[in-house]
Amino acid sequence: MRGTVPGLPTPHPLMYQLPAVYLGQDFLQRFLEGLDEVLAPVLLTLDNLPAHLDPRTAPEDFLSWVATWVAAEPDTGQGAGTVEGLPVEQRRAAVTGAMERHRRRGTRGGLADAVRLGFGAEPEIEETGGASWSVTPRSPLPGQAGGRPRVTVRLRVADPGEAEADRLRRLVGEEVPAHVGYDVELLPLADAS
Repeated sequence: MRGTVPGLPTPHPLMYQLPAVYLGQDFLQRFLEGLDEVLAPVLLTLDNLPAHLDPRTAPEDFLSWVATWVAAEPDTGQGAGTVEGLPVEQRRAAVTGAMERHRRRGTRGGLADAVRLGFGAEPEIEETGGASWSVTPRSPLPGQAGGRPRVTVRLRVADPGEAEADRLRRLVGEEVPAHVGYDVELLPLADAS
């Protein structure tokens, strides 16, 4: 929580904003110095507002707030949508790349980015769908004939547990389009070939 900062000077003392006739008033001077102490952090924040809103330079408590603006809330396993448990550099990367990830959401690349950000490992993704175009009406659709589009995500991690599998299921379920089915597999690193 932000508050007063002891000893922080104000760039615009209130006493010097008054007419000269009030400069000699001791009570008024002490009263305005108290207000200056309270307003100094506000003025400092306003003077540095661009730096506070930039995810690369924002203070950590502002970074969490800015993350909510762009829905950059990677799941850390401590509950959906929390960023507090991640290292600050990983949180900054999540907020900085949020708009690009939103643009790619629902694609294979977007799913890979989300898994990479959430787990720090490269996923193996298989999908049954496809994309094509044709000038001929009623052309066959790409992918398996009559099959529902489906995605399989395999992830190799050091300790594949049920909690991690649930977290991966939640992440993939949030990233794939609603009409696409999905399967997830967590594999131990030792099986890597």
